[in-house]
Amino acid sequence: MLIETETTPNPATLKFLPGRKVMDMGTRDFASPEEAVASPLAEALFGLGDVSGVFFGHNFISVTAGPGTDWSALKGDVLSVLLDHFSADMPLFRAATAAGIAVPAEDADWPSNPEDEDIVAQIKELIETRVRPAVANDGGDILYRGFDKGVVYLQMQGACSGCPSSSATLKHGIESLLKHYVPEVIEVRAA
Repeated sequence: MLIETETTPNPATLKFLPGRKVMDMGTRDFASPEEAVASPLAEALFGLGDVSGVFFGHNFISVTAGPGTDWSALKGDVLSVLLDHFSADMPLFRAATAAGIAVPAEDADWPSNPEDEDIVAQIKELIETRVRPAVANDGGDILYRGFDKGVVYLQMQGACSGCPSSSATLKHGIESLLKHYVPEVIEVRAA
């Protein structure tokens, strides 16, 4: 089995492509070893000691190294864990947990205003069709969190969470796109 690796805009994160589907639907972000208990793979990656984040996408896994960690030493260990996991056809999530399908409510942070329904639908469609595929290419994901008085709130995940260029991506890339297609958008902020 060959697992390809790609760099991401976040120097602390590498994207690993096992050449097969990782998640059937959605994504899953593990920001701590405690969250990783739901997944044998995520738990094994955190068990390496130098891992501070694991993200499962449709056909990739992004792994974030802890501060001061040298990827040249960690990369081989991560590849070994991934090879063992996928070669043995191990499950991604532990049985009898709903952890694999837990999806945070996208607009749970801000109450939705019925008057903004059409605007929110346009924003969500642009995020789904234009933004998410580009963010996934960089080893991450983006979630819509809310819209209030012209401000769109988005949450970055995976390689994009904590990336030095994520604020520039939000401000110059996503904000420009949304403003162009949805004139009611005046600003984009990280949630």
